[in-house]
Amino acid sequence: MKFTKMHGCGNDYIYVDGAKEIIPQEKKPDVVKKLSDRHFGIGGDGVIFINPSTEADFEMEMYNMDGSRAEMCGNGIRCVAKFVYDKGLTDQTHISIVSAGKVKYLDLTTEGGKVSTVKVNMGAPILRAADIPVITDREEEPVVGGDIEVDGKIYKMTCVSMGNPHAVVFMDDVEKLPIETIGPLFENHERFPKRTNTEFVKVIDKEHVEMRVWERGTGETLACGTGACATVVACILNGLTNDTVTVKLLGGSLRIQWDRQENLVYMTGPATTVFEGEIEI
Repeated sequence: MKFTKMHGCGNDYIYVDGAKEIIPQEKKPDVVKKLSDRHFGIGGDGVIFINPSTEADFEMEMYNMDGSRAEMCGNGIRCVAKFVYDKGLTDQTHISIVSAGKVKYLDLTTEGGKVSTVKVNMGAPILRAADIPVITDREEEPVVGGDIEVDGKIYKMTCVSMGNPHAVVFMDDVEKLPIETIGPLFENHERFPKRTNTEFVKVIDKEHVEMRVWERGTGETLACGTGACATVVACILNGLTNDTVTVKLLGGSLRIQWDRQENLVYMTGPATTVFEGEIEI
C-alpha cells in the first residue's frame, strides 16, 4: 500500500489515497493500529483515507491511532488539501472536503506549485451541551466555566464541539501539567458519553494563548486544530481574549478567528509532507 506521511504543527497522520488503495471497511481499524504504531509501523497519530465524494470535492475518512473513527481534525484536513493539490488531484485553490457528513471549505496558499498554508472554514461552534455531548443538568444550555470533579479535584471547564467534543480547562501553568495522568481521566469521564478531547490552556494576553491537548483515542499530540478552535471559542465566551488569537501548541502555532457576526470559526496554519513510501499490510 502506498502512503504519504504528513503533519500540521506536528500533529502527524498517515495519508492514503482511498480511490487507489482499496481496504475492506471491517479491516481498517486493525490496519490503522498497525500503521500508526511508532515502533512497529510507520508511526502517526492516526490514518486518514482520502476518498472520492458526491457531497464535496473529496472525503476525509479519519481514524485515531487506536482504530476508532474520528469526526474531524483541523490539522488533518489542511494536510488533505495539500495532498490533493500537490498530487494533481485538483488544480483548484478553493475546495470542499467532507468528513463524517460535515462539509468544510478551504482556501489554499501555494508557493512554488505546492501548498504551504491552508485557511479552513471550520463552521459554527456547537455549544448546546446535549449536542457536544456533555452530561449536565441543563442540556439545552452551554457549559461555560462549569465545574467538573476529576480525581477528587474541581476544575472549571468550557465545552465546545467543532464536529468533535472538547473540554477546555484554563490554568496558570501548562508546562508542568502531568497530562499523561490527568488526560485519560478527562477523556473517559462519565460526563462525556462519546469521550472527549481536553485542552489545557494558559492565556498569555488578549491575542495569544498556550495550549496542550489530550486527544481522544490518541493521547497527547503536538497540535490539535479543532482543539485550537474550541480553545479560542472558550476564551471568548469567558471574556479572556479578542476574537482573533494565535494559539501556541507544542508543534507550532495556529491562527484562529471566531467571526461572531457570521458565527463561523476560521483556522489558518501550515501543512507539511514528511515522506512517502510503500508498506505491506
